[in-house]
Amino acid sequence: MNDYLGSRPMSFDSSVHTKRELVKAGLATLLFGAVMLLPAAAEAQSFNRTFNFGTHVYKTAPSKSERVTNKNAMPILGAHSVQAMYDALSRYEILVSRGGWPMLKPGKTMVIGSKSNNVVRLRQRLAAQGILSPGVATNSKKFDEPLAQAVRTFQSRHGLAVTGKVDNQTIAVLNVPANLRLRQLRENLPRVLEYSKNLGGRYVVVNIPAAQLESVDYDRVFSRHNVVVGKPARPSPVLSSQINKLNFNPYWHAPVSIVAKDILPKVRKNVGWLDTMRIKVFDGGYEGPEVDPRSINWNSVAPDRYHFRQEPGGENAMASVKINFPNKYAVYLHDTPTKQLFDRSARFFSSGCVRVDKVHILTEWLLRGQPGWDGQAIQNVAGSEQPTDVDIRNPAQLRMVYLTAWAQPDGAVHFRPDIYNLDGTGFISGQPR
Repeated sequence: MNDYLGSRPMSFDSSVHTKRELVKAGLATLLFGAVMLLPAAAEAQSFNRTFNFGTHVYKTAPSKSERVTNKNAMPILGAHSVQAMYDALSRYEILVSRGGWPMLKPGKTMVIGSKSNNVVRLRQRLAAQGILSPGVATNSKKFDEPLAQAVRTFQSRHGLAVTGKVDNQTIAVLNVPANLRLRQLRENLPRVLEYSKNLGGRYVVVNIPAAQLESVDYDRVFSRHNVVVGKPARPSPVLSSQINKLNFNPYWHAPVSIVAKDILPKVRKNVGWLDTMRIKVFDGGYEGPEVDPRSINWNSVAPDRYHFRQEPGGENAMASVKINFPNKYAVYLHDTPTKQLFDRSARFFSSGCVRVDKVHILTEWLLRGQPGWDGQAIQNVAGSEQPTDVDIRNPAQLRMVYLTAWAQPDGAVHFRPDIYNLDGTGFISGQPR
């Protein structure tokens, strides 16, 4: 939640990614058969800023927020990332030089037991990407369990609901041409090079397009969390920092941008909304005297005239904890009272800050080894509604990143929607415009 007074985004030369090239490469194949086609205005905007794999086309699927029990689980970003990206680029260049992969016809959902020529195309499509296990037939018309397992792998790597069924939404993603996926990998290589610098052994990664957070110990994932990130109209920034402080049961001080866009419109309709939300009004800055909101003519008030502070507990926008790190965008990680949003397919609802599901798995990890702050102590303080600030003795590196494609050492390549339409613009870090 911030005013977005940021710097010019870091970029690289993307002049080769022109609208004409992308159209020729076959973007229409992606859009044909998609469950949700781009409206004309959105389509025009996406062509102006390169191909769009955002929520207009398909949605990021729900995933679990949990401690990761697989000790070999590899993070989105780590020491392996740069080499894995180079390896993936080499494979996709060969794949594209050989003609890419076959396209599927939209139609009836394919499930175990289905028989059709489309099943043969599906097998060949997954084999071309290296997802169909070696030895599994590529010419059979029957949809069987080994094929369903390959479909689940594909869906997991592309941010789709992992069902093992091939509906038109999955077909739309299968039909993204190989040369466009190669472009995505090329687009993300400079980002991986930048984001992976100086990670250290203990860090947190928030991947905005995936709407997911990982806490990482020495290149192994400790926990994964669904997160809510900035909506396209108020995008989350991409940055590097260090998590150094927790505020349990924090006051929420509304930034001027939120006052202008959200609070004042509500107060002008119903001043009693402030009482419901436990928001107090102060004259001038946060140290000014408290004033009675019913004594103010809100129709003529400028957004920066009064300071709005929400009390801890209840409907506080940050709920039980705020996770701080130095940055010029005034953003942070935090808990939320609206936890139902974590079950949504596309989790792009915030004003720039990052809301974290099962946040106290993360706070316990951040405070691990710090005397007096085990899991029970954290739960006791979080439930008290008493503001408590804690400095983290062993700060963790933080990367808020924008990766629409990344690779792992086992050969897995993951793709996600370009929710902010940044691929093709040369964007690496900073505040998306």
